[in-house]
Amino acid sequence: MFYKNNITKFVKNYSKISYYSHKRFSNMNKYSSEITQKKERGAAQAMLYSLGLTKADMNKAQVAVASMWYSGNPCNSKLNIFSDLISNSIKDKKMLPMQFNTIGVSDGISMGTPGMRYSLPSRELIADSIETVVNAQHYDGVICVPGCDKNLPGSLMGISRLNRPSLIVYGGSMKSSNYKGMKLDIVSAFESYGKYTSGKISEDERLDVIQNSCDKGCGSCSGLYTANTMAVCLETLGMMIPNSSSTSPGTPEKDEECNKMGDIIHNLLEKDIKPSDILTKQSFLNAITVTYAFGGSTNAVIHLLACANSAGIHLTLDDFQNLNHIPVILNMKPHGEYVMYDLSKIGGTARVTKYLIQKGLLDGSCLTVTGNSLWDNVKNCEDMEFSNQDLVFPLETPFKNDGHIKILKGNLSPNGCLSKIYKKEKVFKGKACVFDNENDMVKALSNNEIQKDSFVIIRYQGESIGCPEMLTPTSALIGHFGTENAPPLATDGRFSGGSHGILIAHLPDAYKKESLTRVIKNNDEIEINLSTNEINLLVNNEEINKRLNETPQKELNVDGYLRKFSKL
Repeated sequence: MFYKNNITKFVKNYSKISYYSHKRFSNMNKYSSEITQKKERGAAQAMLYSLGLTKADMNKAQVAVASMWYSGNPCNSKLNIFSDLISNSIKDKKMLPMQFNTIGVSDGISMGTPGMRYSLPSRELIADSIETVVNAQHYDGVICVPGCDKNLPGSLMGISRLNRPSLIVYGGSMKSSNYKGMKLDIVSAFESYGKYTSGKISEDERLDVIQNSCDKGCGSCSGLYTANTMAVCLETLGMMIPNSSSTSPGTPEKDEECNKMGDIIHNLLEKDIKPSDILTKQSFLNAITVTYAFGGSTNAVIHLLACANSAGIHLTLDDFQNLNHIPVILNMKPHGEYVMYDLSKIGGTARVTKYLIQKGLLDGSCLTVTGNSLWDNVKNCEDMEFSNQDLVFPLETPFKNDGHIKILKGNLSPNGCLSKIYKKEKVFKGKACVFDNENDMVKALSNNEIQKDSFVIIRYQGESIGCPEMLTPTSALIGHFGTENAPPLATDGRFSGGSHGILIAHLPDAYKKESLTRVIKNNDEIEINLSTNEINLLVNNEEINKRLNETPQKELNVDGYLRKFSKL
């Protein structure tokens, strides 16, 4: 009897030990078990019990749901709804959702103001905060819910550093607004000012445009601007499920996507599929390819470089230049007519992805967060049909023949800058019209001081002060002169994905002593040559050296977080 009772007791205790050992060291909760399983972490467990967790909950995987929700921006204002849906789906799979928020900056609202200086730096704060909370709290997996532009690369950078099972759910972009027969979006509002200053529309018409440009259903800006460009890139990288990038908020498809997340993250945890298994050099080349094919934002260049760096992938400007022969096949704003919601109605990003794989432009073998390859994700989509729509064009007769983003070098940018040009011409030349801030440029435009043969320079906008986007001045130029007659604009800052025209971004920072940007003078001739991929200040070397030596260096005047960012 003694033997039998003790054997029974031993078996019960052994089973209990095996159960907890398995839970403690399984893939599902291998990080949170540091907090929930060890006796010496009793205080931590007490705090979790105070949240209402039970003893059984201590054995469950904890999944961070990192939302960039805040109420003051239409791009982000619905993300709390998606975060809740995702959390419920996690609970349904017997895991614990751990919701938290990080920050966001509205590019559209801050554009043209000193607040825009905080847009690019917010990417680093988002990445840092996701890394910080997940590491500090020992969460086992992460689902990020981004909206506006810098949210997306910030999310990817954060989860790449963490390298634990993770994925991203895009909040989606807003529908375009139809008003008096016009298809309006946020860029329509920006361009309305230039149309007003040139007398093309009245004040009442201008107010009509800005009051009706953004759809009340909210979401990110609707065209192929930076948020949608990065969403397409992240989906192609394999970090989002098919069509997350093209599904709008307020649709059954977006709700269905959120409801699938419990299954997706459970599978990732069970199989221990991490970002490092998905993010490879080839997957990044896929992302560059869709940036060109879709006609995406120049910001994809700086964001993909930063994301690759966080993932430990060697990516350079040459990788972009090597793929700039890929034509633009989508007729989407800002260079075309349609928006992302229109693409969703004809099969979305996944259908275009299938077409690009079939044409040999994308590598379909890359792993994704579904646990399947990129090709397996999209192979059941309908084949692309061109006869019944004019949004997606065949590669043989594309919407634009040449890649719109090129890396230019020359004496103005020895290490390379970015051009965003959709025109057929290869050479652009003009007389410099130099401004040290965008407000002075917009004022000069309203006073008719900028001409069609000008070459507009806006400097002291580089990373030293946060590298703000120049959508206000580019839109004002387009509104004032029209798409065909707008003069070139070059800056050491950035452009919004909504900017279009003859545009040069990321000239050397004028705050740097060796930068030629700081010594350009009014009426200097500047030339862009897309055949040789060069941008040159047509001033002799002797004069350039004299200016560099004699022109005082402008003092950098930033403080707080911007000063920290300037030192990164």
